Amino acid sequence: MSRDAPLLRVQGLCKGFGLRRTLAERISRTQTQPVSAVDDVSLELRRGEILGLAGESGSGKTTLARCIIRLVEPDSGLIELNEVNVREARGTHLRELRRRMQMVFQDPYSSLNPRMTVGAAIHEAGRVHNRPGSENREQFVREALKRVHLSPGVAKRHPRELSGGQRQRVAIARALAAGPELLIADEAVSALDVCVQAQLLNLFLDLREQLDVAILFIAHQLAVLAEIADRVAIMNRGRIVEIGEAGAVLVDPQNAYTKALIAAHPHPRLPHVG
Repeated sequence: MSRDAPLLRVQGLCKGFGLRRTLAERISRTQTQPVSAVDDVSLELRRGEILGLAGESGSGKTTLARCIIRLVEPDSGLIELNEVNVREARGTHLRELRRRMQMVFQDPYSSLNPRMTVGAAIHEAGRVHNRPGSENREQFVREALKRVHLSPGVAKRHPRELSGGQRQRVAIARALAAGPELLIADEAVSALDVCVQAQLLNLFLDLREQLDVAILFIAHQLAVLAEIADRVAIMNRGRIVEIGEAGAVLVDPQNAYTKALIAAHPHPRLPHVG
């Protein structure tokens, strides 16, 4: 694949959810219209690029991310990873595509098995996906922890013994142990204090440089996206209403919703843009 070709291409993606009918509606057999969580969304993401995705709660950001990785099945539209149709994949082919697209969730405690040690969780990700080096568990885990700036001793601990920032680093290490080309970070720093947020943002930037991984970074804090994103997409009611270079979108927004969203937040700093 050419460096200029998109690693991820999403075109015309749609996903709706049906509403629960009331008793009266069921008796009268009244049909309810589905709510459109993702409505005709198109975007591209290149290798080594960080695309920030912002919008209010309920705007469809997480549903879009889950559709891309097929944790939720889209109703229509195209998803391609390295020109391979993700929606058509089945069985081992789908499993391999999911290895190449890993997700880091907002709450790492809920995504980590509380009964497993950190080392066991990281090694399992490598072993299940037959990653090179996973046959040597101790070294594989040690290198994975080093990548996210955690000491080897953390491998013997359980998630409950770690701080929120440490747990999120473990979740990132486990995702990277699968060897992904695309990392989806869904509000990965929003539950952490400002100091820890800054450390993790620097970690994501380091990983982008070291591994050439593409990152879809979802956040409701525009200041966070100003620090990390190359481009920013603004989502409202299931649709992307504006997308472009981070500096252009956050400093000179063209869409009325984007302007309102920025006005409702502290003015983001743009240290790496222009």
